[in-house]
Amino acid sequence: MTPVKPRWLNAEQQRIWRSFLNGVARINERLDAELRSFGLDLGEYEILVHLSEADRHMLRMSDLAERVRQSRSRLTHTISRMESKGLVSRVACPSDRRGVNAIMTEMGYQLLVKAAPSHVDSVRRALVDRVDPADFEALGRAMEAVVRDPD
Repeated sequence: MTPVKPRWLNAEQQRIWRSFLNGVARINERLDAELRSFGLDLGEYEILVHLSEADRHMLRMSDLAERVRQSRSRLTHTISRMESKGLVSRVACPSDRRGVNAIMTEMGYQLLVKAAPSHVDSVRRALVDRVDPADFEALGRAMEAVVRDPD
């Protein structure tokens, strides 16, 4: 097999790439810290959001794992932690005995309702209100391209 010759990033591309990595890390750290006052982390919050948007606040675990970009084993661990807090429960899938559904409890829904305004404010302070609207739209287009065109 012939080794692939790397297409190195030029100095400006490297600067932008590193700014992207540092920016994403900083945003995630800030959002995670804000959610801790509600007893949640960013991953748990995202799970609650997806469950809140689902019919009957319930999703098959495999579908939920795909939506929140977690491995099934990692999601199982997170759901177990959330279950111990009373935020979600797991129920057998009636159409497939091997399947398991995650369902948001009333307590989980109430916590989401309580945390959401603070989270949205954090998102605005961390990114949306910090950048020019045209740059924010460009970021959206760039991320849509990344998601749309997998390797």
